[in-house]
Amino acid sequence: MVRISLDVMGGDYGPEVVIPGAARALERHPDIKFVLFGQEARCIELLAKHPKLKASSTFHDCEIAVGMDEKPSQALRRGRGKSSMWKAIDAINADEADVVVSAGNTGALMAMSVFCLRTMQGIQRPAIAAIWPTLKGESIVLDVGATIGADAQQLMDFALMGGAMARALFEVERPSIGLLNVGVEEIKGQEEVKEAGRLIREADVEGIEYYGFVEGDDIGRGTVDVVVTEGFSGNIALKAAEGTARQIAEYLRAAMSRTLLARVGYVFAKGAFDRLREKMDPRKVNGGVFLGLNGIVIKSHGGADAEGFAAAIDVGYDMVKNGLKAKIEADLARYHGAQPSEAVPRA
Repeated sequence: MVRISLDVMGGDYGPEVVIPGAARALERHPDIKFVLFGQEARCIELLAKHPKLKASSTFHDCEIAVGMDEKPSQALRRGRGKSSMWKAIDAINADEADVVVSAGNTGALMAMSVFCLRTMQGIQRPAIAAIWPTLKGESIVLDVGATIGADAQQLMDFALMGGAMARALFEVERPSIGLLNVGVEEIKGQEEVKEAGRLIREADVEGIEYYGFVEGDDIGRGTVDVVVTEGFSGNIALKAAEGTARQIAEYLRAAMSRTLLARVGYVFAKGAFDRLREKMDPRKVNGGVFLGLNGIVIKSHGGADAEGFAAAIDVGYDMVKNGLKAKIEADLARYHGAQPSEAVPRA
């Protein structure tokens, strides 16, 4: 049994997407037990339309729903102990859930998660890890926006956490790790990135294989299993990739409808275009993972549809089944137990 708590009010559409999405995920994973947190007036009728989900869930009425435009500090003051987001996260502390999934306000979700769950021992900052489609399959990129900036030690921590997630998700014994940089040469890049490369290389952690520096085009190529960067550049890379995918889809749609011959050609090539659309569909890889906390938190896209939200639940399910938290804790313990004496001291 995997126990998943849901912030039913989170996202652009709230219960209208979350509840059908949970029902779809339950069809794929009948061993899920859901704990739902939301406003009863908006949820009960929707829940009644999905009897299997209702039978596999417990519902808790909540006073407050965190708005998508609320500042994290405001959401924390207003929603602490009362909101569907807070209560869904706190279900982990109460041992009612193994993982929480929310499509709500990212800043508020991170602030509440850190405040409620706290960071793991040895971790200064949590990170958001994204699952990224590549020419070789999928890779992990972190941090994609939890915080801005990172020093060498924090990048080292991201590498450890990303490696543990790759082993949990991809079942790779020793995933390859690359540091995102402006070039692959050792003399290039910011001092923090160069120092992080030295730390990772000299630590020689059992569970990861350090590849070296990678550039932006290496992300889509799938050059490494895990790409490590700080949140500012990571978030820009993520949004640029999402925008490019939409741009290509619009170009194809326009080209295929421009002439009669093009429309006829589309009929014959429809299978290939369908496979391309599926590969580029952000719903297939929806679900950012908050790493470095004493609990697993999954962030769905705020504008996801039911299938997209179900995909985020799938990610949470896989992280629990494959022991993500235990793998991160073990890697951190091994590293900090054998940390090189010349490593950058923690602030």
